[in-house]
Amino acid sequence: AAACGRPFKVATAPGFVELEGQGNEGYAYRATSPEGVVVAVRVMEDEDRADVGFWTKSIVLQMRDVSGYALVRTVDVTSRDGTPGKRLELAHDEDGKPYIYWVTVYTAQGKLFIVEAGAPKDLFERSQASVEWTMKSVKVKCDTIVSPVLASRTCNRW
Repeated sequence: AAACGRPFKVATAPGFVELEGQGNEGYAYRATSPEGVVVAVRVMEDEDRADVGFWTKSIVLQMRDVSGYALVRTVDVTSRDGTPGKRLELAHDEDGKPYIYWVTVYTAQGKLFIVEAGAPKDLFERSQASVEWTMKSVKVKCDTIVSPVLASRTCNRW
């Protein structure tokens, strides 16, 4: 029931709990560990149908030039339904403490899907397997056998 109305599917890793009422913060999904490691999904319309490369570069520029993050590495990833994407692994220091922030980008259904995870480095590293488990569970395409036009109108009923 929690996924009703979302144009994607995601599973919450054991040891994390889904946070309710995150829509007002721009998130369609958000989960946290008891220590505060957060995994989240945002969805934006992508009517121009830009590709993953465009969005990856845009996010890197924003995170580096505006938010002060360093790009540690870029990883090719695939969603659970086979959609290709990119994971940006970023880092920065805040009050002398290192932080890790991962951003994964997918495009499908005329939408941009941004899957994020972040926390102080020591906490992130302890929960990294759970973060990866949740990120790998994401599906951004409908699992339907109906026509693509009908599917695009029914995906939100997941």
